[in-house]
Amino acid sequence: MPQYDSAKGRLFTWMVNVCRNLSIDKVRSKEIVNQNKNQSIESAVSISDHKTSYDPDLIGVRDIVKNLEPEYKQIIDLLFFEGYSQSEAAEKLNIPLGTVKTRSRAAIQRLRNYFDSSK
Repeated sequence: MPQYDSAKGRLFTWMVNVCRNLSIDKVRSKEIVNQNKNQSIESAVSISDHKTSYDPDLIGVRDIVKNLEPEYKQIIDLLFFEGYSQSEAAEKLNIPLGTVKTRSRAAIQRLRNYFDSSK
């Protein structure tokens, strides 16, 4: 455990950095990564914010994603609805990571265009 040294800075700053680093370690841990893969999006969102709930079906996101080309739909499903990272999606689909990044960017742009045109 790191020890506070007043010569290096304020106690408050040291405490914030210790908390920040511990939080990052926890979020990046295998335990959290595996939990997130096995949760539905509704329960993942409710953990972070109990006052609001997220239902992609309520605003029709899933229906809109169904209209995307199959290669874009597949990427969006894995990344946003199933919680895969880009590298995990690339491995699962057996395609290069760059292809996943390009397709996800293109799919998000198509979704953005759809929402902009529906205003």
